[in-house]
Amino acid sequence: MSKSFYVTTPIYYPSGKFHIGTAYTTVLADALKRYKTLRGYDSYMLTGTDEHGQKIQEVAKKNNMEPQEYVDKMADYAKKLWKTMDINYDDFIRTTEPRHEIQVQKIFDRLMDQGDIYKGEYEGWYCVPCETYFTQTQLIDGKCPDCGREVRLMKEESYFFNMKKYVPRLLKYYDEHPDFIKPNYRKTEMINNFIKPGLEDLCVSRTTFDWGIKVLKDPKHVVYVWLDALTNYITALGYGTENDELFKKFWPASLQIVGKDIARFHLIYWPIFLMALGIPLPDQILVHNWFMMKDGKMSKSKGNIIYPETLINRYGLDATKYYLLRELPVSNDGVFSPESFVERYNVDLSNDLGNLLNRTVAMCNKYFDGKVPSYTGCVNTVDNDLEEFIKNAIGNFENKITELEIANSLQEIWTIISRLNKYIDETSPWILAKDENEKEKLESCIYHLIEGLRKVAILLNPFVTNTSKNMFKQLGITDSKLKQWDSIYTNENLEGTKVIEKGEPLFMRLDAEEEVEYIKNEMKK
Repeated sequence: MSKSFYVTTPIYYPSGKFHIGTAYTTVLADALKRYKTLRGYDSYMLTGTDEHGQKIQEVAKKNNMEPQEYVDKMADYAKKLWKTMDINYDDFIRTTEPRHEIQVQKIFDRLMDQGDIYKGEYEGWYCVPCETYFTQTQLIDGKCPDCGREVRLMKEESYFFNMKKYVPRLLKYYDEHPDFIKPNYRKTEMINNFIKPGLEDLCVSRTTFDWGIKVLKDPKHVVYVWLDALTNYITALGYGTENDELFKKFWPASLQIVGKDIARFHLIYWPIFLMALGIPLPDQILVHNWFMMKDGKMSKSKGNIIYPETLINRYGLDATKYYLLRELPVSNDGVFSPESFVERYNVDLSNDLGNLLNRTVAMCNKYFDGKVPSYTGCVNTVDNDLEEFIKNAIGNFENKITELEIANSLQEIWTIISRLNKYIDETSPWILAKDENEKEKLESCIYHLIEGLRKVAILLNPFVTNTSKNMFKQLGITDSKLKQWDSIYTNENLEGTKVIEKGEPLFMRLDAEEEVEYIKNEMKK
């Protein structure tokens, strides 16, 4: 029986184009799904769009469109972008779909019937973009503490979810499941910033607008965004329906990935909703940081937004994905700059990886007519050192990716690439080729370079899939067994493998000054 892996992204609020920070979450989820699939898991990925709420209604009105017309347009945009970025999702859920709306209404009724939801009246400061209420003391300089925008004083009849009831159970779950939240300091934030000061009951319905899912027993109310949006992770799997095979197979989710701006909703409200429904909690929730600019957050008004399409159209998909995954650390914000993008491209991709492949293919053609020598073990200590280094680096990679340290995982792959480049300098194959007595060493050298690159291609496959395929092509690796994960632990016999006659550059070196200027100009548009 195969192991399953269910990964989700937040469903995106379709209020405009997705910048690189928004795209990061989905690129990360896609990479982890591909990795798990490579490791033999039956993997499933969910993404989608969150299409209800006051903000959508107002944005649609500004664009002279009906809300449904507007969200249809934005869902099409999201799907087109994910196709451009080769995101291999299995389901794209929209919260305006009947399969979601019907189950949300049933969930609301059930929670109301069991006493978790009650009617009251809410008065507070409301931020429309964040769709969140705040108390006076939570405001910063009279503005939203999350986004810094203006807030409105609002009062309306609402239904509330009794959050206080579940706080002891949630804290106990935190204690008993230390790996539930990644990185761990996010749990401390939730406890110190929201739970210890006193967790307020959550407003779960609205009456001041009507673009939402109606409460069946009280239709003047629509279900408020967080109870609506968060439940997509289970409604997409058929929870509560007769066709719930996917729910039985994939829930609880193996991993849910969210940005730090919506950590509170996923680390506090979502687990409590699941507890109230008697549903197991996800195995892990990863909260990632943001891509910032040198002058702060990305903002149209600052003219510092960069969109993934801009980078893909000029530099290619894999270079864009690599930068996103490599540049954002687990515990801190990453900083995007045109200079760092061009440097990653030129140094990591063009020079370190691309030149290594070109040199290796060229030497195999020059010294052995393109035929990869057979493996005869290690003929000297340099070979042995290389094999041990690669073995340890693969182990380090697996440890890092298990801990969801994606940038560090990629760094481990590049340690192998750097070591292979150093190995060329250590063995000097151009000198060995001049002495017939050194033929065995030359054969071992070229074999180890090809074999090392084969393993690098496997490791890179989840992150830069097209580059991995190109590497296999140039190395002459056609046997599917030599592309499988298990083959990474051994030195395979590559006898009969013939590299491509003329190597092709994986990444053409960029004119740094010209490209930095190009990106800066695009950011101002």
